[in-house]
Amino acid sequence: MRYLHTMIRVHDLKESLDFYCNKFGLLERHRIDSEPGQFTLVYLYAPLDADQAHQMQAPLIELTYNWDTEDYGGGRNFGHLAFEVDNIYETCQKLLDAGVLINRPPRDGHMAFVRSPDMISIELLQKGERLAPAEPWLSMGNTGSW
Repeated sequence: MRYLHTMIRVHDLKESLDFYCNKFGLLERHRIDSEPGQFTLVYLYAPLDADQAHQMQAPLIELTYNWDTEDYGGGRNFGHLAFEVDNIYETCQKLLDAGVLINRPPRDGHMAFVRSPDMISIELLQKGERLAPAEPWLSMGNTGSW
């Protein structure tokens, strides 16, 4: 397993980039604008992580800017921690066997979500290509929120 990023939802992308980049000193690695999803993702890294960041080996901060005007009360501005795993099905089965609820099963062979005991969302992402959809994950519905 490899730590990937921490996601933070932001209200004002320009203001947030000014803080994280101009004032705090982080650098932008890349961004994704999704017209269909109505969001922008901006990935930032620390200056001393530059070599690793360009090889996708450094942990990043993901600023998520949703184009709507939702109020992120109750801590919803903190999104999730993300980890890359070698086999998402094996990882989820191990967690399930240990009594961990899989909130968003890996139906797509790529992504799953669980929560810590303190309700912190943790995203699990399949390393490399998606795995072929497989049961029991394919038929498993979402449970709760993530």
